[in-house]
Amino acid sequence: MNTLPDPLRTALMLAATGVPVLPLRAGKAPFGNCRACANNACGGRPNMKSAGPCRCPGVCHAWAAATTDPDVLTSPAWTAAWRRAVCVAYHPGAAGLTVVDLDDAAAVAWARETLPATRAVQTTRGEHWIYQGAMTSHNAVRPGVDIKSTMAYARWLGPGTGTMTDLPDLVRALALKGPSPSLPAPCSISAPVRSGGGQCPHRTPAFLERGIAMAEQRITAARTAIHATVYRTFLAVLSTHGRCGCLTDAHIGRLFTAAQAKGESPRHCTDAWTNALTTLGL
Repeated sequence: MNTLPDPLRTALMLAATGVPVLPLRAGKAPFGNCRACANNACGGRPNMKSAGPCRCPGVCHAWAAATTDPDVLTSPAWTAAWRRAVCVAYHPGAAGLTVVDLDDAAAVAWARETLPATRAVQTTRGEHWIYQGAMTSHNAVRPGVDIKSTMAYARWLGPGTGTMTDLPDLVRALALKGPSPSLPAPCSISAPVRSGGGQCPHRTPAFLERGIAMAEQRITAARTAIHATVYRTFLAVLSTHGRCGCLTDAHIGRLFTAAQAKGESPRHCTDAWTNALTTLGL
């Protein structure tokens, strides 16, 4: 074991615990495909999104090459790669894990305020928060935050600290379709006032307060599909109060605050509100 390259020794220890690993070259990137696999001419590996016939013995197809098989890891083709490797990567999803990659101090601060604590690993600029459970991988789910699980790789930077906890619904919700880049930046939105005379019956303080409180409770009690719950709640509020001018900025602020406490960004709240207005033709 002492004659093996350092990255390979680390890889073998991880593989023994059931974590599929692969080497990364200079630039912290996977090794490129061999000529036979270039441009996926081989059809790709069977565990990729499009199942293929490739059985290449080399380190091809990035995350899909990750393995726990010590015979593969120490094979001539892989040993040659390990001697040029700068670090070890692993495939979180295949190990039943999800890595929330927090790329800067602001992202770390957001996670500490929003997500349940779990095992954390220091990175060059931020932290990796590792949860038990796999999901689809997504980049830029919010500023400075990527999700790495299935069909992705993460660098091995050590065991980290803290107790690993189950993947929370808040992280799964981040993978839902984000806001359209064409939408405006967050701003305060007021429900339009219905034209025409007459006093609106919804202006009864108790009626309006009960409606807003129920909407806050519906958002706060959500355990899954947070984005969808926020949108449906905004839609319900606007269907009742959106045409009569009952809603004030204070009421809308309460709804946005409840949504942000569940992990929604101000931009997502604004988009959900705008989409609800559009749906109702307001």
